[in-house]
Amino acid sequence: MADGNITKDVMYEAVSPDDFESMLNLDRYGSRSTAFDRIISATHDHFWDPLDKKYIDFDEPFDMENQAIMPEELVPALQTKYVSEALSDPKERIRFINQQALRSFSSILHGEQGALNLSASLCHVLYDQGAQEYAANQTREEARHVTAFAKYIKARWGRPAKCSPVLQTLLVEIIGSPEVYKKIVGMQMLVEGLAMGAFATFFQKMHDPLGRKLMQLVMTDEAFHHKFGKIWADRTVPHLTPEEHAVIEDWAAHCFQTLLFNLVAPHEQRDLYEEFGLDPDRVVAEFAEIATDDARREDMKEATNIFRVLIKTLLNAGIISDRTRAFYGMYVDMEELKGEGDTMVGDAIAEDGIAYLKTINFRDHGAGLKIAAE
Repeated sequence: MADGNITKDVMYEAVSPDDFESMLNLDRYGSRSTAFDRIISATHDHFWDPLDKKYIDFDEPFDMENQAIMPEELVPALQTKYVSEALSDPKERIRFINQQALRSFSSILHGEQGALNLSASLCHVLYDQGAQEYAANQTREEARHVTAFAKYIKARWGRPAKCSPVLQTLLVEIIGSPEVYKKIVGMQMLVEGLAMGAFATFFQKMHDPLGRKLMQLVMTDEAFHHKFGKIWADRTVPHLTPEEHAVIEDWAAHCFQTLLFNLVAPHEQRDLYEEFGLDPDRVVAEFAEIATDDARREDMKEATNIFRVLIKTLLNAGIISDRTRAFYGMYVDMEELKGEGDTMVGDAIAEDGIAYLKTINFRDHGAGLKIAAE
């Protein structure tokens, strides 16, 4: 089996990606974990097709010139006095908000592409047939997410923005890593947790009904992807040695810190400010004055805050111990988070979306079953 995977349960055992011969082992065909069967079977309940207008119609109009696609509160730069005063013209302000939204949705698109490649890479290394089938299933679902977000961006902006350096570096590291634990913790927990928080926020606050519908449809899939990581944590984390736990815990904390201080930071958006005639250095300087630890703590009180969701994901997985608890405790009340249980933000939104999809997929047009975005 491949080195460095920190495998504790047979269903997560892995081989080298170039070791196809192991897949032809006759005894392997006679054994298959059943741990993922319910997730695999449930795909029929939340099937949707971004190319079929009965699920979602990307031709639905939205006045991008006169209406902001999301509220100002989701645009950090507008919280600075400099940017807010410089963009006093209503239409220019709307254009700035919508261009910021383009970068947010482009990041989601790039993240979905990363999830597609990563889940496909798991098919090459996971030895257990059940785990391998789950990964293949997720690959299919991530592929439709790429299609859907690409179509949404094309409908609203024409072309996506480039991937930010920080997100690109993280995705390349996770996808190219030979260690299965990095793939599962990095993608199924950190990136998927980040996505669930972002999707829930956009679903609740976006002004574009089409965008909100897209968020909910994607969340019907992502809620199950999150469960794959949870099963790994339940089967793996309790059996780690202190040294192994420290390796995983430190790597997760490193990734979290990188995302926290860079993902939505102004220095990642310099081209946007220049496009609107703003001085990027001044924007960065003013943002640094308001982006304090106190401000981050206040933001993380909101259930849909993406970084709060990340911390809760790691906490519920048992990855946060006394070694790193104080680090995360700088931003959230860890006892309060623990008291919230396993329910994740977006679960209810996803459940409503699945109920809606059942009315289409099983032709059961029951009264009162409507997607929440409508």
